[in-house]
Amino acid sequence: MNDQMIMENLLLTTKGVCDLYMHGTIESATGNVQRTFDSALSDSLCMQGDIYQKMASKGWYPAQQAQQQQIDQVRQKYAGK
Repeated sequence: MNDQMIMENLLLTTKGVCDLYMHGTIESATGNVQRTFDSALSDSLCMQGDIYQKMASKGWYPAQQAQQQQIDQVRQKYAGK
């Protein structure tokens, strides 16, 4: 297993953790439990962002810039909804 594969696995795992914490946050029965999940979610999102940035800097997770025409089409599609 090479470094890229390890980072991909870390990113996927962290995304899954974020999803679990998000659901825990929105379904919490008390404020104390919600704040605990929300704090864990925030930490996990930061970790996910760090992993993504490291992968992107190595060219392992390339992102494309959206064309202005595509942005305008999406904006028009959802305008007025």
